[in-house]
Amino acid sequence: MVEMRVAGIALDAASRSPIVLLRDPSGRRQVPIWIDQAQAQNIMAGLKDQSPARPLSHDLMAKLLEAGGLELQRVIIHTIEDSTFRAVLKLSGSDGQSHELDARPSDAIALAVRTGSSIWMLEEVVADASIPVDAEADAEDAADFRRFLDGISPAELVRHIRQAQSDSNPEEGGDEEAPGGETAPS
Repeated sequence: MVEMRVAGIALDAASRSPIVLLRDPSGRRQVPIWIDQAQAQNIMAGLKDQSPARPLSHDLMAKLLEAGGLELQRVIIHTIEDSTFRAVLKLSGSDGQSHELDARPSDAIALAVRTGSSIWMLEEVVADASIPVDAEADAEDAADFRRFLDGISPAELVRHIRQAQSDSNPEEGGDEEAPGGETAPS
């Protein structure tokens, strides 16, 4: 397994969909995972250590774990099935028992960021889904994404997502999201 870190959030140039970028320790490989807008905002809020007036879902999840005597030990992104990443949360209880919960990678990443937990990926998944790193292009993508977020209303975002989905799935009408909503590069 390879310990990964969140390198940032980027924007897919073609579909304008957000992508969370996970980078390996060497900094030479990163794995893009396409996510939805809400998940991108949740991950960014966790990375910026923002404290909203009311807790976001992942802040609440972290508090529930704490109240239940559970600790998130690590997130493991273990496979890609039908172009969708799969992840599990490895939890330990105050009684010493271990627990494993299935989770969407974006939820697992947002929770790991808030709890300071590690994010791991099986080497086979990294090998299959990684792309070479270009730090300059990454910084430009991140800046583009921030400008995009700053300049769009929720209604415009919904219209944009629906248009992108219908453009990418003309025979299906583009109304349905892929299972899990998080995909690997084609």
